[in-house]
Amino acid sequence: MEMQNNKNLKKRIIEEMTVDYSNALEKNFDLAKQFIRITKEGKVDIPIKDSLSGKEQILLYLIGKLFAKEGGFALTDDAGNKELIDELGVPKGSLLPWLKDLRDKKRIKTVKRGNLSYHAIPINIVERVLKNIEKKYKKNI
Repeated sequence: MEMQNNKNLKKRIIEEMTVDYSNALEKNFDLAKQFIRITKEGKVDIPIKDSLSGKEQILLYLIGKLFAKEGGFALTDDAGNKELIDELGVPKGSLLPWLKDLRDKKRIKTVKRGNLSYHAIPINIVERVLKNIEKKYKKNI
């Protein structure tokens, strides 16, 4: 009986909880390509960066990291503080409060590796973030 319950649970987990990054990213590909570019070296570029808030830049950058990893251009789908500072061109004093706010609002997840923090965006909010940015961007054009 217990073996059957475990099989049922496993089946439910696979059917109801498993996330397929490629499907979620593929579904939002056309929306994302309006705002994100990825170099062959795995760097993420946000051409409309100047018209976005700092938090929106971070979120788009992390979405770009998901696409870069899926495309085989990056090994991970997360970014450290130094990478965000260097690639977005924002000072550490601005970046850290933005990251804290995004983390507190569950819009990013942070993982510690040694003394360093790495940030990633949960796949389940990618579409919402992209649609919000699209709405704001179209309003400002």
